[in-house]
Amino acid sequence: MAILVIHGGAGGDGPWLGKTPLDPDRIDCMKEVLQHVGSRLENNEIDCLEAVTLAVEMLEDEPLFNAGKGSVIGEDSSITMDASIMRGSDKAAGSVINVKRLRHPIRASNLILKQGWPVIMNGDAADDFAIKKGLEEVSQDWLKTELRLGQWQQWKDSKSNPGATDEDDSVLDHDLESRVTTEFSDEGMGTVGAVALDYAGGLAAATSTGGMTGKPKGRVGDTAIIGAGTWADEEIAVSCTGVGEAYIRTCAAHNLATKFQTSQNLMESSNKILDEVSPLGGRGGLIAVTSSGEFAMPFQTRLMYRGSWNNGILEVGIGPELEN
Repeated sequence: MAILVIHGGAGGDGPWLGKTPLDPDRIDCMKEVLQHVGSRLENNEIDCLEAVTLAVEMLEDEPLFNAGKGSVIGEDSSITMDASIMRGSDKAAGSVINVKRLRHPIRASNLILKQGWPVIMNGDAADDFAIKKGLEEVSQDWLKTELRLGQWQQWKDSKSNPGATDEDDSVLDHDLESRVTTEFSDEGMGTVGAVALDYAGGLAAATSTGGMTGKPKGRVGDTAIIGAGTWADEEIAVSCTGVGEAYIRTCAAHNLATKFQTSQNLMESSNKILDEVSPLGGRGGLIAVTSSGEFAMPFQTRLMYRGSWNNGILEVGIGPELEN
């Protein structure tokens, strides 16, 4: 049994409004990820850890998602990125926080996991570690796109308090809700993630993000925090997307694992987690897969970019319905 599930962020309130002009490119990217990585996973060429790493790397390379190239820009006009990864069999984990010079933050997290200690590295030290290990170094100009520069400029022009609360005053990667109205705007571009089950029964999860437009220097969301945005053990792998502070306060990813261990009902447990983060301003979604091959992609927002590869069957979706 080989299963790969991915997400590209969740956001928005109200009814599904249909695809935007940029959505076909996002859909094509998700399909390419699922076909390429899913088939390799199914052919037993790669294990679950490499599958989630490769999947997230490909999503980091798509400028229309908020990870790697095309990450959103913070209040100080720089891009800083977070990523984490976890292997279920031994709970090995790796995470990077506020990296600025890496094409693939998720691969840096993978290297930290495989090194074994420490679990988390931050800032310049994380960049230097990964570059010395041979990862591709890129410039801030390379990471920035015209769309993100336009989004940041409007945020700067219209927001008097950079770094104000996620819920009310910031332009979120997950939840633009038509707050950005320039020609550069679009909705729903968010954090990316992947979970996988391989033929050996192994589980892994990975998540990567650029955070939020106008975020204050030094801010850390849930993506880099093991147990908040990412979790994997011998029974379940989880990757979350939403307003990070709420996912941190509820330890959402690990909380789902605990609830699932008790109930053995994945969808029920997943919805309970989303119900817990919602009152804290954490609207969003998550993806999860279990050791028995059950998987879920629930969200409580207008949309969530998501898709699955299940033993050769590929599905993707943005709004309520999935498509082949």
